[in-house]
Amino acid sequence: MSRDRDLTRVGAALAAPARAVFVNLLLDGTARPAGELGRAAGVRASTASEHLGVLVDAGLVTCEKRGRHRYYALAGPDVASAVEALGSVADSLPVTSLRRSREAHRLGAARFCYDHLAGRLAVALVDAWTDGGWLRDRDALALTDTGAAGFRELGVDVDGAVRTRRPTTRVCLDWTERRLHLSGALGAAVASRFVEAGWVTRHASGRGVAVTSAGRDLLQGAWGIAA
Repeated sequence: MSRDRDLTRVGAALAAPARAVFVNLLLDGTARPAGELGRAAGVRASTASEHLGVLVDAGLVTCEKRGRHRYYALAGPDVASAVEALGSVADSLPVTSLRRSREAHRLGAARFCYDHLAGRLAVALVDAWTDGGWLRDRDALALTDTGAAGFRELGVDVDGAVRTRRPTTRVCLDWTERRLHLSGALGAAVASRFVEAGWVTRHASGRGVAVTSAGRDLLQGAWGIAA
């Protein structure tokens, strides 16, 4: 049996600009209706549904019916990590407006990559956690006993992350920083705790997150990170 994989179907699914917009929007881990995705890409709802059907057939997106509406989401964290990694070798979209410039700045500073944190914030956290002995090996980001105790002190559900069938820690290539950030079950648990504790808040639209004053105090006090 050949070990080569057919990447053409995935490549074709991402080739249309509208479908690329959809995937980028869904990278924040949300589920959205076709109409909302279509408006963001500048296409009609019927056209959006056709494009979304291609993404569903390619296994990149799932569709869930809720009442009279269908909601679309990325097929899982592996898809999110793959798309995030593709972003590191893709050309950046031209900045043609102040709004796009602000959005690009927000995404580079801090954002969600499916269910975990990404951007400069996430990379800075990985640096602090590896320097502090919470994570071992910058290429694998393995959780240490010191790290487990530290995360528990922050209120992160470490035990729940370890018990899941999903890998506890995984690395994800950050497309804006070209460096690794933390994903896996622990990365998701950390991001969930940051939101729950009010250290970061999601932007009303898009994938960006904002660090709150409480979050800035935590980052500076615990790890010397200036948000």
